[in-house]
Amino acid sequence: MQLAQDASSLILSLRKKVNIKVRQPLQKVLIPVQHATMQAQLEKVEDLIKAEVNVKQINYLSGNEGFIKKKIKPNYVALGKRLGSKMKAVSSALGNFSQEDITKLEKDGHITLFIDKEPLILAINDVDIMSEDIPGWVVASKNALTVALDVTVTPELAQEGYAREFVNRIQKIRKDNGYDLTDRILVKVADVPALKDSLTVFNEYICTEILADSIEMVKEPANGTEIEVNDILLKVFVTKKA
Repeated sequence: MQLAQDASSLILSLRKKVNIKVRQPLQKVLIPVQHATMQAQLEKVEDLIKAEVNVKQINYLSGNEGFIKKKIKPNYVALGKRLGSKMKAVSSALGNFSQEDITKLEKDGHITLFIDKEPLILAINDVDIMSEDIPGWVVASKNALTVALDVTVTPELAQEGYAREFVNRIQKIRKDNGYDLTDRILVKVADVPALKDSLTVFNEYICTEILADSIEMVKEPANGTEIEVNDILLKVFVTKKA
């Protein structure tokens, strides 16, 4: 579904904009919906979107509910030749648009302006609509779709992010060691204070993902492999269970 693809693409672009890896979970995305059909379409694939962009929840807003502020200006490339001397008047008219006017244009796909008392129909592609970022959030739009991503990484989310990165590193070691997908492993990991809480809280998740019977924290694992987890260096020793 194109709407779902656009939503995922926008969210991933916002992650890249603020340099937050996809393996780092984030709490929430807000999506203003113009009508019930749009929300129903997104809800059908909501779990897929959340999994792809690694967010825990998607909330839908009726219109913009005053949370997301937008600005509008002419698409000069699209309108330049068509409007000629009227461009200045159209630009001025768009500058006076309220949030409700912008929402109506996004919903209907077009709007009628009166320039020199003559009607002028503007389509959604005739304008550029930009969303303003909100403290703690980043916002992006594509056509009638807008997403606002909560980029606050709480300590709890950071712990989960460390766990996911740790899983990724161990999976690479499994592959490099030539283990079969069903092989069980044992893991010894250096007791690094910055990761201790994460490895403890998410122990069950990590063990399930990497097929480990246990994760043992030691002072310094002998013959360990050095890995990096979000700029934290530590050594781990991975062996196949006999």
